[in-house]
Amino acid sequence: QVALVESGGGSVQAGGSLTLSCAASLRSFVITAMAWFRQAPGKERECVATVSGAGGSAYYADSVKGRFTISKDNAVTILYLQMNSLQVEDSAVYYCAAEETVFGSGSTNENDYKHWGRGTQVTVSS
Repeated sequence: QVALVESGGGSVQAGGSLTLSCAASLRSFVITAMAWFRQAPGKERECVATVSGAGGSAYYADSVKGRFTISKDNAVTILYLQMNSLQVEDSAVYYCAAEETVFGSGSTNENDYKHWGRGTQVTVSS
């Protein structure tokens, strides 16, 4: 019933930009907190950005603050991650996730997310 499909990954030069999309087949998309996580080889999965269920607030990891923007297009149920000024350290597989409950605050804990996409690779070269 629920499906999240990421797209938009690719290879870019440092300083470049990419926009990731997550097409969400999710009944409660508008009121469900969602997030982008990423995992680099040999690293733990980390929360990059979240948006609250009501869409009123967003969280960004310190490492991406000021460079990344998370947003939801409720009309087409797509979650976006606009990534600017990309750095080599941003290279990872990026995952879209939807929280367990509606009207969530946008948890940074991956265990609070029930639904996950399969990921899209982002590679940044210097």
